[in-house]
Amino acid sequence: MTMTIAQKILAAHCGRESVSPGEIVMARVDLALGNDITAPIAIKVFQESGAQKVFDRERVALVLDHFTPNKDIKAAQQCKAVRDFARAQKITNFFDVGTMGIEHALLPELGLVLPGDLVIGADSHTCTYGALGAFATGVGSTDLAAAMICGEAWFRVPDSYLFNYTGALRPWVSGKDLILYTIGLIGVSGARYGAMEFAGEAIEKMSMAGRLTMANMAIEAGAKAGIVAPDETTEAYVRDRARRPYKFYASDPGAEYAQVRRIPVDDLEPQVALPHLPSNVKPVGEVRGVKIDQSVIGSCTNGRLEDLRVAAGILRGRKVAPWVRAIVFPGTQRIYLEALREGLIETFIEAGAAVSTPTCGPCLGGHCGILAEGERAVATTNRNFVGRMGHPGSEVYLAGPAVAAASAVAGEIIHPGVLGGEAS
Repeated sequence: MTMTIAQKILAAHCGRESVSPGEIVMARVDLALGNDITAPIAIKVFQESGAQKVFDRERVALVLDHFTPNKDIKAAQQCKAVRDFARAQKITNFFDVGTMGIEHALLPELGLVLPGDLVIGADSHTCTYGALGAFATGVGSTDLAAAMICGEAWFRVPDSYLFNYTGALRPWVSGKDLILYTIGLIGVSGARYGAMEFAGEAIEKMSMAGRLTMANMAIEAGAKAGIVAPDETTEAYVRDRARRPYKFYASDPGAEYAQVRRIPVDDLEPQVALPHLPSNVKPVGEVRGVKIDQSVIGSCTNGRLEDLRVAAGILRGRKVAPWVRAIVFPGTQRIYLEALREGLIETFIEAGAAVSTPTCGPCLGGHCGILAEGERAVATTNRNFVGRMGHPGSEVYLAGPAVAAASAVAGEIIHPGVLGGEAS
């Protein structure tokens, strides 16, 4: 039987030669992830079950990243509960202030997720890791608790959707623009409970940072997972990071897809998602002139070094517009340090931007950049729902780092090419 990459990974993890879409399977997981919002609930369920030990202290990852450094007493209590559990269980992969990063930037960086893995996380953007050729998906805290106990989780084998991106990307256009454009085409439920497989020459030439961005936002199309078949780019990324063996899977020729789409990208402009859905997408030229109060550059979607380089290239020698707050969130401590060594942090500060420790911050309306009523932000984050970044009367426009940086300078949403210079 021919299978897609998603089916192959699930089959391998439930000890079967093949699986078909719609089947319910129990499969072993390579990694189970929780954060400071979701892990406390899972820990409570774990303890109420009577379980004494996690199934494997090296296969559970706990990352305190959403409300850390702690923003208030409630956040501090939640983090303490996770710290106490991690210490009692001797969890190897526990990350706190100073070592933590935004979870979906941190785990790939550390080699904790690898090609061929099956990963669950009590966070919807766990699908990020599919960029490495893994099957990764978000689950509820109760499912995380069960996985921490037995090392398994149940799955309904998803249909697969193939997106074939043809052509070459224009200057200033990135993986963020491709995924926004795709979500705009199919809608927020266009790939509901499916595995979005990203392929084609544009993906083959795309960096790992761009692929991670695309897989990160698969959930915004309703998908169970986003996935890229591993190749030389993947191998170059994981070779020196891997802490254990890994395996490359690829879809079989003739594998069955619920839908196949060919998407030419040669003429694609930078894209912007208008409030209040990631599918409300328009080319930046049609959004030009929208005044902003805040520009957010970073998050698990676009907080990697490549993203910061793009933003710094635009901000270098320029100033953030008066009355605009520009906030930069490096994805991890390592990214922060590399950005410092390259002079990117100096560029941001000289331009009038604030640079934060790695944290999810304002992305979920957490802290370090909450919007007031009537305020408007352009952000490299992944969601722009009502009240997502603060007051229900605020607005969030989603874009890539080039548009976010250029808009911070202009005080309104603009195409980065308007400022002059060349794309890096």
